[in-house]
Amino acid sequence: MIKKEMEEELNRQINEELFSAYLYLSMHAYFESIGLKGFANWMMVQYKEEVDHAMKIIRYMHSQGARVKLYELKEPQHEWNSPLDAFEATLKHEQHITERINGLVDLAEKLKDRATYNFLQWYVNEQVEEEENDREIIDKLKLIGDNTNGLFMLDKELAARKYTPLVQEEN
Repeated sequence: MIKKEMEEELNRQINEELFSAYLYLSMHAYFESIGLKGFANWMMVQYKEEVDHAMKIIRYMHSQGARVKLYELKEPQHEWNSPLDAFEATLKHEQHITERINGLVDLAEKLKDRATYNFLQWYVNEQVEEEENDREIIDKLKLIGDNTNGLFMLDKELAARKYTPLVQEEN
């Protein structure tokens, strides 16, 4: 059983994950609009993964008899100054999500909610990967600088990213 305080915070995290999806969908549209289809693909994969992350929490809450509440999503940013600017915003956002996850872990420890603590470990590990991926692309963009050939090579690399759904039970 999940205590009310944890239930409320998990509901807030669902909102954070869905906002992440919304933000990455907006970035997808931005990259499409400037002709970087590989970057757009990378963001579409991010969008789908973030929806999976929200659904994973929803399924967990249902398994624990907790009540899921969906909150309004705020409007995401629509424009960035450059691909580097967009990826720096992505990293900053993922660092925010990492702080949120760490806060949930702290709360689970405080409440002695071992089931939720164990559940959240997947998110802790996922955030390490998310931030590492963002930093890698930022480093490449910084090396590329104003070199359009390098940008198009990176665009081609990002186009190869494939979405792999989380293994999930149906309903």
